[in-house]
Amino acid sequence: MDFDKLTELLFVPGISGREEIIREKIIELLPKGIPYHVDDLGNLIVEVGQGEEMLGFAAHMDELGLLITGINPDGTLNFKKIGGIPDELLVGRHLDVINSSGESIDGVIGFLAPHLSRSAVKPEPTIDVGASSPEEVAELGIEVLDYAVFRKQVSILNDRFVAARALDDRFGCTVLLEFLKEALTMELNKKLLFVWTVQEEVGLVGAQAIASQYHPALFFPIDSFACCSKLTGSVKPGKGPVLRMSDSSSIASYDLGKRLLSLAKEMNIPLQLGVTGGGTDGIPFQRRGIKMVPLSLALQNLHSEVEYLAIEDYDNLLKLLTEIARNF
Repeated sequence: MDFDKLTELLFVPGISGREEIIREKIIELLPKGIPYHVDDLGNLIVEVGQGEEMLGFAAHMDELGLLITGINPDGTLNFKKIGGIPDELLVGRHLDVINSSGESIDGVIGFLAPHLSRSAVKPEPTIDVGASSPEEVAELGIEVLDYAVFRKQVSILNDRFVAARALDDRFGCTVLLEFLKEALTMELNKKLLFVWTVQEEVGLVGAQAIASQYHPALFFPIDSFACCSKLTGSVKPGKGPVLRMSDSSSIASYDLGKRLLSLAKEMNIPLQLGVTGGGTDGIPFQRRGIKMVPLSLALQNLHSEVEYLAIEDYDNLLKLLTEIARNF
């Protein structure tokens, strides 16, 4: 794992529809001189290799966050959740409010003290940036349609696991960058399509646009696998990457899954099979008749501030990606 690169991407803000800052950071980290394209929606696209057939790979740039919807007379900010954020994770949180100039402003969502909560009606959560009027908010450069993300902290647990907000899907963005670097050293008889997509968390919007432009032979979205529960069974961090064979919105290609299992066994790469909830950027491609299997890492505590993955799983996912490029 390129931990420095992962951390660098984790700390860059970018909710669905506002991926401009994280996209610029990923462009900055692309191999020097490599051609790239940004489409009208903001998807970042790179193609490498030669040949008639194409394999597609994607990871989404957007993270969960809060869209500023209004400014109250007392200077607090109303917001709308962008993506699947549980309400219980909102109160008592530190935020980075990204203003109209791209600057980060400190903010918090308050919490009604337990000393008062028995008799008082709990207030609707708002964002407090220390302003006492709309005019003070304007002086901070904050406007309606600016956004906020949860303050990031990265923890390394027992030298084996990483816990942080936005591992979904900044780990995918990072491994795709590392995979691209490896692919440039290979003699390929095929094309590889690399896409960092937008607006996955609000309906796979960026992937739908890509699926209308490209028709790869096979497609592999790189995304999280929510574990661990009765539904997901024995899948957990530390036991290898996961083939996300079924979720709430799709069933992956059984034949392609078998091919991946066979390849992983041959290359001595541990690999898990799993069923979970949610959906991935592979769905728009599947609906156009393209075989796809999401390549995932098991993440505990998904969509929280302490998303949790195994470093060894990440390294094995990178190995699997390079073997797919060589052998498929």
